[in-house]
This record gives sequence, C-alpha cells and structure tokens, in this order.
Amino acid sequence: MAKYQYKNNGPSAEDRALDVFADLMIKKIESVSSNWQKPWFTKNALQWPKNLSGREYNGMNALILMFQQENKGWNSNRFATFERISSLNFDDNRKPLVDKEGNKLPFVTVTKGEKSTPVMFTSFTVVHKETHDKIKYDDYKNLPDDEKLNYSVYPKLQVYNVFNIDQTNIKEARPELYAKFNQEYEEVQHNNEKETMEISAVDTMIKNDLYVCPIKPTQQDRAYYDSNKDTIVVPLKEQFKNGEAFYGTLFHEMSHASGAQNRLNRFASGDHFGSPSYAREELVAELTAALLSTRYGMEKNLKDDSARYLKSWLSNLKQDPSYIKTTLFDVKRSANYISTRVESIDNRLKRDGVNADFSDIREQNKKDSALFIANENKIIDKPKQEEKEEENINTSEKIEENAQETEHQRFRR
Repeated sequence: MAKYQYKNNGPSAEDRALDVFADLMIKKIESVSSNWQKPWFTKNALQWPKNLSGREYNGMNALILMFQQENKGWNSNRFATFERISSLNFDDNRKPLVDKEGNKLPFVTVTKGEKSTPVMFTSFTVVHKETHDKIKYDDYKNLPDDEKLNYSVYPKLQVYNVFNIDQTNIKEARPELYAKFNQEYEEVQHNNEKETMEISAVDTMIKNDLYVCPIKPTQQDRAYYDSNKDTIVVPLKEQFKNGEAFYGTLFHEMSHASGAQNRLNRFASGDHFGSPSYAREELVAELTAALLSTRYGMEKNLKDDSARYLKSWLSNLKQDPSYIKTTLFDVKRSANYISTRVESIDNRLKRDGVNADFSDIREQNKKDSALFIANENKIIDKPKQEEKEEENINTSEKIEENAQETEHQRFRR
C-alpha cells in the first residue's frame, strides 16, 4: 500500500488517512472494473453525508464517506467523532441526561470493535503582518483585496476520525434520537420516467450559455470537451437512454472544462491522449461526475471511454501515496467549481422564476473566455514526448493508433 513518510513517531495521521482513502478507492474501482454498468454509488450511498448538526461534509470527505457507507451498508448518512457521540449523554453543564422521572437515560456509545473513518479538514490562521493580530478566516475572506495583502494566511490540515451512527448503540439505547437524526435521511426516489428527468438549473445553464464555456448539444454520437475551442459538445438529451446518463456525461465534460489553465489549471498543453496525466484527469472527471450526480439523487455509471484507464488508476493508487491526495483535492475543487455555478442559477430561478436575469453571469463568462484566449496565445508548443517516456504506460492500456487524438483534442471523446 502507500509508502509512508515516517516521522520520529511513525506515519502521520494524514498518511494513515490517505492509506484508508486509497484502500476504499481501490475496492471501489475493482468493483466497477468487474461491471462497467455498475454505478459509482448505489442506493445506500445516495444521500450526502452530514454531521449530527446537519452540516454537510465537503466534496473530498463526502466522497470517501459515501464509499464507506456503501461498503458497509449503513442506513444513515450521519457521522460524528467519538467525543461528539459521547456528548449525547450529557447536558450543557456536563451532567448526565435524565428522563421525565429523573432516571438516567441509557448510555450512548460506539459499538465495541467498530472502526472509524478518517476525514480531513483544513483550518486557516490569519495574522496581520505588522500587528500580529489574528482575525477569523471568514472575516478575512470578506476583506477588500487590497486589505488582504496586509495579512498572512497559514493553512493547517487536520485529520478527524468519525463513526456512522449505525456503528453505535443509539438505535437501541435512544431510538427517539436515532429517528431524529434520520428524519432527513429521505429515501431517494428515482424518477420512474428517467427519460424525462430534468435539472432545471443545468438546462437553463445550457440554454442561456451560462457555464464558463459553451455547451453545445448536437445530433451526433460523441461527448467531449474540445480544449482548443474551449467548448463542450454532447449528444442531444433524447439520444441518451435516460436523464441520468445525459447529466452524468455532461458533468464529466464540465469537469474537464474546469481544469483549463485559466480555471483550476489541472492540465498543461503537453498532456497527450493516453498519457498517465491524461488518465489521472479522467479519474478526476469521473469522480466529479459521480459526486455531482449523487448530489442530485442520480446514479452515475462509469463512462465507457474511461474504462480503459481502470488498470492505470489501480496501479497508481497502489504505488504512489501522493496520487490519492492530489486526485481527491482536485475532485473537491472541480465539484465545488461546478456546483457553485449550478446552485447560483438555481437560487436565481427560485427567486425570480422564468424572468430571472443572468446578464451578470454571462458577462463574467465573457471575461473568462477572453482570459482563455489570451492564455492560449501564450502557449508554446512542446516537442513530442520521446518513446522512452511511453514505456511507463502498460501496453494493455495504450490507446489504438487509429484514435489519432491531437494535443488540442486531448479531452475529446
């Protein structure tokens, strides 16, 4: 498994967490490998993970917790640390909770033998460069850009271990509390007529050209992001077997577009079809699409064209401890990049209805496109990779020569 970076007292909490993440990813990819038509997440994992207060976990942690939720078959999407679960036994003054008759309530605890799942959070310390006064990170984010220059920001990655409430005795000891936590755990009801499934905000985004690059549904049989033209092309919705397949494919290509140099900058002009970096980008796009599909209560199957990279993904996960970390962080950023834009449109539709004005979003997209063109003009073509570098790619994973994908078509399907 992962090759730890040992310190004096052994592997760090981050290393151990990444090892758990890698194990879960390997199990999932091996499961998907055995059946390409199997969705990334099935019924048990189609609810977004939350803590006991109802706050949602972020993209990277949500992904891991959903993998674990499906793997273990838990029926709840609520997670908490051991300390938080223990706190359910006491009031605000740390006195044991009692019932109406004054009897102590049954003690809630983690079931013996259950193992936790690590999650990662980044905290930020913000310090004024001259006065050394500290301010909250949320306050820092609200400062004007020129004032932000007066502060130094220090990120710190922290690892916490959480348990699903199905790993506790809460259901037996405090059934009313278990029911309270699970009252928001709604059974995902798939649309019986999936052909008519709609995500209004996404449909509006396409119709009104509100994504960061044009999305062009076209009567043809391929879906791809053309990095040369900065355009997404997908078949018409009615060409897909159902709405889930359409939106899942679209989210995949939207993720590729988010990785352009003037956006999240995940890939460079030297990346070429079939390379290890290209394979990694496919994994980022697949997991991003799986996360976003789950967010909207849909299943996401592995894209056929991505299946060729399964062996490469497994090999990298098993050999390179940094692979899982950088990949999951990129998935988090990609999913957030897309979801914030979809939610912005959704909120405006809810507020203003069909008369909603999107001119500000469209104007920002024009600026984004102008920046894209400026960056593309600065790119100097790199020489072709030597054959020697290709030896790192397993021959069974190489792409047929007749694909003849060019550098400028590296994410075309």
